This record gives sequence, structure tokens and C-alpha cells, in this order.
Amino acid sequence: MSKLPFEEIQRKILVKKESASSENYGKRPEERTIKELLENSVLCFNKVAGPSSHQAADYIKKILKAEKVGHGGTLDPNVSGVLPVSIGKATKIMEALLKAGKEYICLMHIHKPIPQSKIHKSSKEFIGKITQLPPLKSAVKRQLREREIYYLEILEIKNQDVLFKVGCQAGTYIRKLCFDWGKALETNAHMSELVRTKAGPFSEKEWYSLQDIKDAYTLYQEGNEKELEKILKPVEFAVQHLPKIWITDSAVDTICHGANLSIPGITKLHSKIKKGDMTAIMTLKDELIAVGDTILTSEEIMQEQRGLAVKTTKVFMEPEIYPHFKRNESTVY
Repeated sequence: MSKLPFEEIQRKILVKKESASSENYGKRPEERTIKELLENSVLCFNKVAGPSSHQAADYIKKILKAEKVGHGGTLDPNVSGVLPVSIGKATKIMEALLKAGKEYICLMHIHKPIPQSKIHKSSKEFIGKITQLPPLKSAVKRQLREREIYYLEILEIKNQDVLFKVGCQAGTYIRKLCFDWGKALETNAHMSELVRTKAGPFSEKEWYSLQDIKDAYTLYQEGNEKELEKILKPVEFAVQHLPKIWITDSAVDTICHGANLSIPGITKLHSKIKKGDMTAIMTLKDELIAVGDTILTSEEIMQEQRGLAVKTTKVFMEPEIYPHFKRNESTVY
């Protein structure tokens, strides 16, 4: 089965030191109320072709009466599929999805008949590192850049139409992929339809339409929370694809104030963390505190007793949810 890079990695939890979390502070994500989720959550929206990603997010904002709504991984108006949407305080989490892999189902039309064997053979040329020149209408500087195609699977060929599934690095232009594929077949080709089926941990397995969201919110107003509970996910859902490091209660508040994470504050961590990996810093109740870039590998963190482990880049938890410890008492330094 085709998988994005983060789906291929099998991580173990390594225990650096035993520690327990006090029930007096914080709250497990699954225990949050609907009211709390309406102020800080994410959802997987099934965007239809037509509206822009910004317009789609604005529709959701009005339905949920949310103060702020954001989206991750913009879809062109004529493209449908998975659009991660953040509610309230969770809007900052969308940055963690910018570099996450994406998956699409695409219908490509080839401009002249080509033997199926040749189409299958040429598809293999595009797996791995490829070079793309962004199209004229794009949000980035128009210069050659390298992107990676993780997998490209032909699902069906009918006459001159090719239906295929592709998993790729963020920032890959599927329209340009079709154009280049046509050239490899010594003709022209264009993208007829495109549906995004994955954006990091968000997938078509659990996506919701505008009508689903509207119906669920109406039921919530009538006293039935079950449907809205299915749709609104704790912000932690959006970092499933990231490696994680769990820290002691005494280290939490310091990280909430933007401090970098030092080894003494760590209680357990995922295996296979590499230097430079974007990593989620978690409480022992699995609450997201912050994300940052690792300075050390999993092995180095397990071996060393002191030193910086993670450079914090974005904080999500508010200060004072966990107690503040004086510098000489805190394990984070």
C-alpha cells in the first residue's frame, strides 16, 4: 500500500526517566468539552470545486460562529478534497502542516492515443526527485526547484484518460506533473480533475462536507453534541505526523513562555528522531505544548544528561495552566 514518508516510520516510545503527571493541572485532549473545542480545534473539510480555500474556511467560520478560522495547504478553486481547517487558537498549528506530504487522485487527459504499456513505463520516471518550474500563476517565485514524488500508482486507463494516485512532497504542482508526463510520452497532456485525499494526518477517511458541519452544529444547539464531537478534533490531531517528546509537569510552564527544551525536562520520547526534525513537545497527558526543531537525535537525548534538545519555534499552550517553578527547582534548565 502506498504511504507518505511519516506513515512509513514505525516509532517506539523510549523512556528517559519515570515521571507522573498531577491530575491537578491540565486536561487530556479527549476530555475537552464542545465549548472548549469550538475555541481550539481542527477539522477535516471536504472542499468542493468552486470556492477558494479562503472562502470555504469563511463558510465554516460563519456556521460555527467562530472568532477565527484558518486552513492549511491551499487548494485551487477548481480542486476538491481534503482541506485541513483550524478553529480559534488552533490556527497557529497549520504551519506544522505546510511541509507535510500530500496525496492526490488525478485524472489526466493525453492528447493522442498512447499504448498502455508505454504509459505505465513512463510513470516510473517520475517517482523520486523531480525538477519543476512553477506555473505562471503561482504563489512562489518562478524558478526551477526540486520536489519528491513518493509514489505514483496508475489506477485506470480508458482511451486517452489516465486516472492515477500520487503521493508527493508539499509544493509539488500536479498540473505541471501532467504537463511533463505528456512531454515524456512525446505528446501533450493536461490535468482534467484533481482531488486531494491526504494532507499530513488529514485524509478522506474522515472528511466532512459543509452540510455535515451545518447539521452537526444545529443538533449541538438543540442539545445533541455527538455529531459535532465527531467533526471537531483536538488540536493534537494535527501533529500526529510529527515525532513527539514528552516532558515533566515542572518543565511545562517554562516552555509555555517560549524557552527551549533541555534534556533534564524530558521524560520520554519517540525513537528515530533526527537532528532538525520538527517535533511536538507534549505533556504527560498528551497535550500539545509547542513544536520545535530538534538539536539532538533520539539516541543522543537518551545518552546525554544535559544540554539543549529542542529549539522551540511555536508555542500553543497558555502559561500558568501548569505551575511555575523557580529556576533552581525546574528540571528544564
